[in-house]
Amino acid sequence: MPVVTHKFETEVSQLLQLIIHSLYSNKEIFIRELVSNSSDALDKLKYLTLTDESMKSLPFDPRVDIEFDEENYNTITIRDTGIGMNEEDLIANLGTIASSGTRNFIGNLTGDAKRDSNLIGQFGVGFYACFMVADRVQVISRKAGEDAAWRWESDGKGEFSVEPTVKDSHGTDVILHLNDEGKSFASRWRIEEVVKKYSNHIAFPIWLHYEKKEYDDKGAVTGSTPVSDQVNSASALWKRSKSEITDEEYKEFYKTISHGDEEPLFWLHTQAEGTLEYTTLFFVPKHAPMDMYYVDYRPGVKLYVKRVFITDDEKELMPAYLRFLRGVIDSEDLPLNVSREILQENRVLATIKSQSVKKVLAELERIANNDPDTYKAFIEQYNRPLKEGLYSDFANREQLLKLIRYKSSSVDGMTSLADYKSRMLEDQKAIYYITGDKEHNLRNSPLLEAYRRKNIEVLIMDDDLDEIVVPTLGEYDGVELKPVNRSDAGEDIKDEKDEQKEAELKPALERVKQALGDQVKDVRSSVRLADSPSCIVVDDSDPTMKMQQLLKAMGQQDAPEVVPILEVNPDHELVKRLINADDDALEDLSVILFGQAVLVEGGELKDPADFVKRMNRRLGS
Repeated sequence: MPVVTHKFETEVSQLLQLIIHSLYSNKEIFIRELVSNSSDALDKLKYLTLTDESMKSLPFDPRVDIEFDEENYNTITIRDTGIGMNEEDLIANLGTIASSGTRNFIGNLTGDAKRDSNLIGQFGVGFYACFMVADRVQVISRKAGEDAAWRWESDGKGEFSVEPTVKDSHGTDVILHLNDEGKSFASRWRIEEVVKKYSNHIAFPIWLHYEKKEYDDKGAVTGSTPVSDQVNSASALWKRSKSEITDEEYKEFYKTISHGDEEPLFWLHTQAEGTLEYTTLFFVPKHAPMDMYYVDYRPGVKLYVKRVFITDDEKELMPAYLRFLRGVIDSEDLPLNVSREILQENRVLATIKSQSVKKVLAELERIANNDPDTYKAFIEQYNRPLKEGLYSDFANREQLLKLIRYKSSSVDGMTSLADYKSRMLEDQKAIYYITGDKEHNLRNSPLLEAYRRKNIEVLIMDDDLDEIVVPTLGEYDGVELKPVNRSDAGEDIKDEKDEQKEAELKPALERVKQALGDQVKDVRSSVRLADSPSCIVVDDSDPTMKMQQLLKAMGQQDAPEVVPILEVNPDHELVKRLINADDDALEDLSVILFGQAVLVEGGELKDPADFVKRMNRRLGS
């Protein structure tokens, strides 16, 4: 068969140019990525030889071999005995990338070489890292169970070729023809250093082949002996006793599975025995994964059964709100041939998942209580995903409420609901909060004025998730959660003097309501305003202005407009002028009071020109 030439996808070409010419100073990661690919190929073949009748007779001698040209420093070869690829696989795996993944990858580049290099593994584009050190790459592969072998070749400049070749056994050889920058890696010590750094805990042996030179008394080379050294530990670290594993080993294992060189924030290692036997090892990254808020995020937990890799692409292994976890689940009780469909309904896995979630949340609580600095770093990255759990994981809602943190009108930094409750005034009736778009606007909202005057703390919730989640909670530890931008919140802080002022102002407020017409549901005297003349609130059953904006952003353009309630400050000079105002003045003042309340709330005026005209008229009178 002739050589067939193919063009890379447009996005692959773009990605290759970025990798080769502009981004990565951390070039050593090409070894990490190719060894990881070999490990995946061995995992897949091991699984098939145990579960697929047609594959059980195949010889399986799992290993990764690395060779290099010691004379000219021209090539490095990484060879495995894994599942291999046929012509179709080579074209699909080495010529294309899922377009959304590539766009996400390119869109998340930061310009920081260290951080950007970590993205290579996260977005499944690791093979292309070899073009950082090679000006030509050959892949020779034979798929397990097939006789034909194939050669893939490319210089990374837009095209690749595929042709038939010969290979004695299944597996894949990746041959890198090194460029000037890559030649420094054709060294025993350099390769061994990188393998131990990134791939020490790959579960299969990695053999480094080199010539051990012999020297005479004067330092001249007199001969050489071929040597093969295993350069990794090849152990399933998670199956070892926790007391035997050093912190450094945990950190190095994390770097292996995270495809990076950043240490984890912390980890949790559990070995359960009894009715169910399983091991879990979960790591929390210092920084949130780049794809954490993508719909098609990449799961970070691998499933093993009796140390046999099953899948790393199953989002049901852990709940979505804990998708930032990295690590492994290894079960002794699942069948090896468990399918993805069975996984989603398997009682054993459901139990492991449930118990694992409880252990993770309990560990977070322990850290929150005993190591506040570490927990602060955790909250800075993962407070929002935990909030998702409040509406997706009802069984653990109480535990999550202990872990989530909020900003406050009374204390610096973030606070828990438990700490808020401990600071409540003796006669305080609820835990008060305000939701909205921007922290600065919320902290300066007129709605907080009376609460500050009475030394009542208000939680500042500027995350759009708060608007959706918190109203569904109802209470915390027996105390009602109450938004201050609801019409009934002011009843809690009302006294006799407020009722008297309301009675005196009532006739004027009825005229204001008539002047504003269907723009307002009602006009009331406010007990929550101190300095500002007016504010708007909504009825208990109506969505807030922020919620209306969210609904429209989600495509619900036909959602009914909620008519707000206007509250005015009876002690403000502008409001006092309402009592004796003539009809023209009252109408102007009504529009001004309502308009500025809408603006402070982050809303838009329907007729800005009319608002300005009326305001200027009153300023001049």
